This record gives sequence, C-alpha cells and structure tokens, in this order.
Amino acid sequence: MSEVRPGRKRATLRDVAQAAGVSLKTASNVINGSGRMTDETRAKVEQVIKDLDYRVNVAARNLNRDHTGFITLAVPSLTPPYLAELANRIIDAARRCDYSVYVTTYAEGSAKGARDLLRKFNSTVSDGMILSMSEVETISPDDLKVDFPLVIVGARTTWGIVDHVTPDDVDAAATAAGYLYDHGSRHLAVVGARGTYDESALLKVVEGNAQLRLRGIIEETHRRGLSIDPRLIGITNQDWTIGAGARVTQHLIDSGVPFDGVVALNDQLAIGALTALRTSGYEVPGQVQVIGFDNNEEAPYLQIPLTSMDSRLDWTAPTAVDRILGRIHGRVSKPELLTCESRVVARASTR
Repeated sequence: MSEVRPGRKRATLRDVAQAAGVSLKTASNVINGSGRMTDETRAKVEQVIKDLDYRVNVAARNLNRDHTGFITLAVPSLTPPYLAELANRIIDAARRCDYSVYVTTYAEGSAKGARDLLRKFNSTVSDGMILSMSEVETISPDDLKVDFPLVIVGARTTWGIVDHVTPDDVDAAATAAGYLYDHGSRHLAVVGARGTYDESALLKVVEGNAQLRLRGIIEETHRRGLSIDPRLIGITNQDWTIGAGARVTQHLIDSGVPFDGVVALNDQLAIGALTALRTSGYEVPGQVQVIGFDNNEEAPYLQIPLTSMDSRLDWTAPTAVDRILGRIHGRVSKPELLTCESRVVARASTR
C-alpha cells in the first residue's frame, strides 16, 4: 500500500481511473456500488482506491447530485428527555439513509422562534427541515407555505399544508386513563394542564400535547359514565419538570379532594408526582396509581418503576426521515397526516 505523507496531493477520481486503466464512469460506478462490470475489474479498481487512499469528496458529490446531503432538525430545546431522544433517533435514521443532520434550537414564542427559522431557511446548506413545533409558537397557515421540503412532528396542527408525523395523543391519553380505570381507579387527578380547566373547550381541541391528552382523558372518563373533578386538575402551564409535578401534586394532596389515580402528562411530571405522594405517606400503587407519558429512559429505574405510555419515537423518527427524504427526492408530493397508536408500558406504579 502506498504511504500517505504530509503535503501529498489528495488522489482524485481521475487518478483512480488512470491507475486502474478504466474510464471515469467505471471508477465512479465502483465507488457508488453501481453499474455493470466484471468482478476482476471491480476488484482492480477497489485495490487502486485502497492503494491511493482515495476518499470521496462528499461536498462535490452532493453538488453534482443537486443535494447537500444534510437535513435540518429544529426543536425548541434539547433539555427535555423526549426531545433529546427525538434528535438522537432522527440522526440515526438519517445516517442509515446516507444523510447527516443539522440540529438547531429556537427561542419558543419569540422573534427568534420557529417562524424565523422557516423564513430564513438556507437551501444551500440543507435539503429540508423536520420541525418539532412548540405549543407556544404563533404559527399561521401562511408560515407553512414554504418553498423547501418540510415535515412537522408533534402535536401542532399543520392545516393539511405540509406533512405531519405524530402519535395520536387523544387515543394515547384515553388508553392511559382507561388503564387506570381498568385497574381499580375511579377518581383521577391530572398533572400538567396548561391553563384553566374548560371541559367543553377541551373536547373540541385539535392541537397541543396537554390539550389533546386532556381531551382523551375526558372522553374516556365519559365513556365509563364517570366525571372529572375540576379541583383535581393540576395546572403547571408550560412547566413540565419534575419540580412542577411535585409541587402541583402536593397542592392536590393538600386540597383534601380524594383521588386514587394520577395521569401525569409526561414522565417528568409523573416522577414529581411519585415523590410528593410518597413524601405524604401515600402507598403507590395501593392507594394511588400513577401513569406518565413518553416512557423516558429513567422510568424503569425509579424506586417505584413508572408505568408510562410509549412515546413511539421508534416510529416517529424514521417516519419523519422517510417523509422528508421522499419530498427531497420527489417521491412524495401530497401532504399527509401520519399517526400511530401508543401502548401502555406497565410497571410497578400501577396495579
């Protein structure tokens, strides 16, 4: 094998073709694993590639293909475990398709929010965008009418303008509430509401994680001939942290209104709820069952392992990547809403 020395000129595709005694086209076909040729020719070119330490100029190759080989993933933050895992899974799914991912965050609900990202998207460095849109973003239909491939993930509506990839939050929440009812609970508390509880309005919502999940809980409760006590709705606004879950659950305990089940609208809130319940002397799951959402990595390893609704990132990430690449390469043209069902991952916080 030839030794590569500092300052040595980088081998080109033409160098490979000349050293192997083949055409540029044949050398290119070997590198890309395409074309027809004898095994002997392919082996000869591969040996020359090895000897010359030839490396593909990715930027040039993508320029020739009229694509950058990159997609952008935009999320409001990488702090929440769900969004961090989403980013990791998007990167893995893109890598399997020979694409790389630029990950960027935006300032929720500000002038530098998602709308600004959409307006300033640079198609010379990225072929398209997967956008996880925050619930507090003010987005209009016109904002989504962009001239580049765009896929939205999460619980915001897209008005049928662009592709939307999301688990069915209403169905997932109904499943979560139903699981607690099936295992003996009759009076559910909810931790993680965004604002004042208005049952009739919530039954009409079409977007927002908290709103859609509350809608699902209400619908399932009504199907059982039961009702939700507004005093058992724990409001955390935009704060879905462990601390918020603990504080709001403690407030529900202190109110004296009896409850025997908690649906926390994400796992961080559920962890906080478990802490408050145990501190106040409640037996989980004997007296109060607790279920969360997203099935975060730490859920199985808590002192009381947490029952949670599967986030379905195993479906969301590859589906979003497949959809954006389909648009980039012209295989997809009509916008679609793509959804999937969730499932209960049962652990010791429920009976």
